[in-house]
Amino acid sequence: MGRLNLTGLGIALITPFNEDESVDYESLGNLLDYQLRNGANYFVVLGTTAETPTLSEEEKEEVKRFIVKRVNHRVPLILGCGGNCTSSVVEQAKKVDPKDFDAILSVSPYYNKPSQEGLYQHFKSIADASPVPVVLYNVPGRTGVNISASTTLRLAGHENVIAIKEASGNMSQIDEIIENKPKDFVVISGDDGITFPLITLGAVGVISVIGNAFPAEFSRMVRLTLDGDYESARKIHRRFSELFSLLFVDGNPAGVKSMLSMMGFAKNKLRLPLVPTTITTFEKIKSVLDKLNIKIS
Repeated sequence: MGRLNLTGLGIALITPFNEDESVDYESLGNLLDYQLRNGANYFVVLGTTAETPTLSEEEKEEVKRFIVKRVNHRVPLILGCGGNCTSSVVEQAKKVDPKDFDAILSVSPYYNKPSQEGLYQHFKSIADASPVPVVLYNVPGRTGVNISASTTLRLAGHENVIAIKEASGNMSQIDEIIENKPKDFVVISGDDGITFPLITLGAVGVISVIGNAFPAEFSRMVRLTLDGDYESARKIHRRFSELFSLLFVDGNPAGVKSMLSMMGFAKNKLRLPLVPTTITTFEKIKSVLDKLNIKIS
């Protein structure tokens, strides 16, 4: 059996909440349907964009069941499965049901800042134990530690490590990985704003935040870039360039939730310690959407 196809637009799903902070399953279902109709190639379930640290274990299980049932094998599903205690992540990974999830996305350990050897042993332990393929996730701005190119390439030799979501922003590091990786290991952009240039270097797509709101437009940009139509892709990239930064000014997913609320897809509700965007950011996002002729409810 061939490796999982991660080409195109992956969406890092949000978790919509009601005003009482309960999970808003109606909005979640509507979002999934909208994204499936408009170009989503796969979903990341219970990643950090889903505010997973603020969900109870019971809520996580219910969210997983809901998404698995709603998507119904129409596209692959990748489950967020990470942490800074290797043995705990290994136990999480062992419980993943291959009938429901096609891979796991595992972020580098945060706060305790392991060495490169520690990172290698951490991910090797997860890959050895996981019943599904592993996608590495490098986001040093959040975790405090960078997975170096050499460590990524070393892990890429593991038969169960199939990809990396790279959100380091270090273009030379990412290019080094793309240049020297095994043929069947892929690099995925973890940053909407640099997806266009990364695909021109050889990345296969993106795990996107803005794709929650603009799956059709962003999947088209990704596909055009993959097809080598850089001029057309660049126009879409630049059309959304203001939003790329605004979405993260007040933290993720505050920006995209404010945008989704304006578009009528979800309430502008987060769980502490995250809070909605400031009024200033909210108005700036609203102004950009107006310039893009996006209907605001």
